[in-house]
Amino acid sequence: MATSPPAEGKPWELAAHPRLPKGTVVAVVVLDGWGEAPPDPFNCIHAADTPTLDALKKAAPARWRLIKAHGTAVGLPTDDDMGNSEVGHNALGAGQIYAQGAKLVDLALASGKIYDGEGFKYIRQSFDDGTLHLIGLLSDGGVHSRFDQLPLLLKGASEHGAKRIRVHVLTDGRDVLDGSSVRFVEMLEEDLARLREKGVDARVASGGGRMYVTMDRYENDWQVVKRGWDAHVLGEAPHKFKSALEAVKKLREDPKANDQYLPHFVIVDESGKPVGPIQDGDAVVTFNFRADRMVMLAKALEYENFDKFDRS
Repeated sequence: MATSPPAEGKPWELAAHPRLPKGTVVAVVVLDGWGEAPPDPFNCIHAADTPTLDALKKAAPARWRLIKAHGTAVGLPTDDDMGNSEVGHNALGAGQIYAQGAKLVDLALASGKIYDGEGFKYIRQSFDDGTLHLIGLLSDGGVHSRFDQLPLLLKGASEHGAKRIRVHVLTDGRDVLDGSSVRFVEMLEEDLARLREKGVDARVASGGGRMYVTMDRYENDWQVVKRGWDAHVLGEAPHKFKSALEAVKKLREDPKANDQYLPHFVIVDESGKPVGPIQDGDAVVTFNFRADRMVMLAKALEYENFDKFDRS
């Protein structure tokens, strides 16, 4: 791909390649999950029979290059951040390094630019009489979300006028260790308590495990989204608790429990009433920076002619 400046007036066009002639066909083939690693018995690519790629590498060794697929090389915050298929596809498609994923959110939070966008201006309209709902994955895995960004979002929203905030939590156990949900919920509850001390009505309202509640993708199983809808929007779930910490601790008492598959739950007040179902006129923000497992919920929230399940 070209590294020289694009054609003047056409920023979407790549400049002429310095070596590849025009008019030739170039095939871009992406093998998800393929990479180079030390050749040992546990390296499945090394152990497998791969005659085609072996032949390509042998035929043109001078054109064989290793490129990084993680960290700053693909626009992530640090070299400790692992890549993933979406990050890799974005970098390959763009042909250049640009901030993406967690880094894009980090920059927007650090500069305050996130609060200047049309999206924030739109949801801000609900702050006086409605509730701000934050829905996302409690995780520091950096694949779909990163926990340290959530307190900044909570703080920024409250400083910009949000008076009532409800968080709908999805536990991980996939990108991070199973069982880490308890600590993440503890830290979130501490952040929400600090907001309440400042006069902001901030609480966890509902939740569940990422693979069982809300975070389906590619329209694989709409029932996953429906369970999230029931908990987040209708305030209905088979399990009701007085706090999110009680919820994850109690649900994990099941010997077969796993953070990924925790059943959906709702937080209720002393009278048994849900503390924060999404209402008409409220604002909803998904704090996952990776969109693929939030698109289906967004469709359920936004599409007037939605027909994948009964929303009532």
